[in-house]
This record gives sequence, structure tokens and C-alpha cells, in this order.
Amino acid sequence: MATYKKRGAKPRSKKEQTAAEMQSATAEVFNTLDETASKSEKWIEQNNKTLFYGLVGVIVVILGYMGYNKYIIEPTELEASNELAFPRKYFDQASTAADSNVDSILNLSLTGADGKYGFIDIASSYSGTKAGNLANYYAGVSYLRLKEYQNAIKYLSDFKSDDKILGATALGAIGDAFADIDQLGEAMDYYEKAANENTNEFTTPLFLMKAGKTALQLGEFSKAEQFFTRIQKEFSSTEYGRDIEKYINSAKYAQ
Repeated sequence: MATYKKRGAKPRSKKEQTAAEMQSATAEVFNTLDETASKSEKWIEQNNKTLFYGLVGVIVVILGYMGYNKYIIEPTELEASNELAFPRKYFDQASTAADSNVDSILNLSLTGADGKYGFIDIASSYSGTKAGNLANYYAGVSYLRLKEYQNAIKYLSDFKSDDKILGATALGAIGDAFADIDQLGEAMDYYEKAANENTNEFTTPLFLMKAGKTALQLGEFSKAEQFFTRIQKEFSSTEYGRDIEKYINSAKYAQ
């Protein structure tokens, strides 16, 4: 009788091997996830009190911040804004008053009267508020008009503004204060900063012109030409652009 050899198992194809490997890898991933989840659950069980107190702490901080804004910041802002109305009245009056009365009116705006705060007290007592910050601007401009230039520089330097026009005006006023005490290098720097603070047809050509004229005084003719040329290129239709050619020529031929 004929005999046959028993055949061995049929070898797996590459496709079957790949599928088996993927199943094995997937099983390993799920096992790892199960182990991680189990460890996480155990850690949470062990630290649930800490987590609870931590969550309570976060809620307390958020509620405290909201309460601080509602019951401290907002009332203080309103109070400071109301206080600012008094010295501003005198500041506005000084703009239309006769020259002989301007100084006394500006001093009232700075120091206050009748138990009311002036700009100096508001800037100090409400330093964290918008009105307190704005008081720095008004105090600085008042001191500039009173020709107290160091005080003008101090208060205007403390003023910070998101309003680019007002910010540029404050920087230009600092430049004016430095110019009036013959610190022309600092004056030119602040005029340039003011011109670049916000590009517009009002403040930019104004402070470019001041920067250019100051550069001429300093003998920095090339820089003066740059300031004047920018006016010609970007702001020729403004009052500063109409006669700008003569300033460009002055700077150019002086070099």
C-alpha cells in the first residue's frame, strides 16, 4: 500500500502576517490604555481631596477677580472720572482766558480748589485708573504752558495711551519741553517718535516738520532732508507740504 508524507501547515502569506501583527499591536495599545486608565483612576481616587480643593481655589480666584472689578475697580474708575471733571473745567478756561489770568487758572487745575482735587492729586491718588493716567497728560500740558519744563516732561512721560493721536501729541509735547530747555537732541528724538506713533495727516507732518527744523539746528542736515522728504512724498497736500521744497533744498545744500 502506498504511503504519503503528512504535509505541514501551510505558510502564512505576507498579508496574513501583516494583519496578525496589526492585531497584536492594537491589542498592545488597548492594554496600555487600560493600564494608563487604571493608574489614572487610582491616582484620582488617592488625590480627590487635593483636586477638589484645587478646583475650589480656582473658582475662588475667578470670583474674587470678578468681585474686585465690580466692587473695587469700577467704583474707583467712576470716582476718579468724576474728580477729573473739576480741574478740566479750569484747564479748558485757560485756553480762552486773557494772558494775565492763564497762569493762575492753570495752577488751580493742577492743585485743585474748594476741597476738590487737581490733576496732581488725581494722578497720584488714582494712579491705576484711566482718569488718573489722563490726569498725567493734563498736568504735563499745564506745566508746559507754565514753562515748568521738567515737571512737564515728568508727567507727560508717565502718561500712557492706546489712543495713537493723543499718544503722539504727548510725545510731541515732551519734544517741545526739551526744545525749550535747549536739549535739542532729545527734542528731535521725541518729535521723531511722535511722528511715527501713528501715521495720519495731522500729527505726522507736524512732528516731521519739527524734527526736521530741529535737525537743521543741530547741523544734522542729512537727517533733516529725510524728514522733509517724507513730508513731500506722503503729506504734500497738507499745509506742511506746500512749501516743503525750500526746506529740502536748505538741508540738501547745507551738507
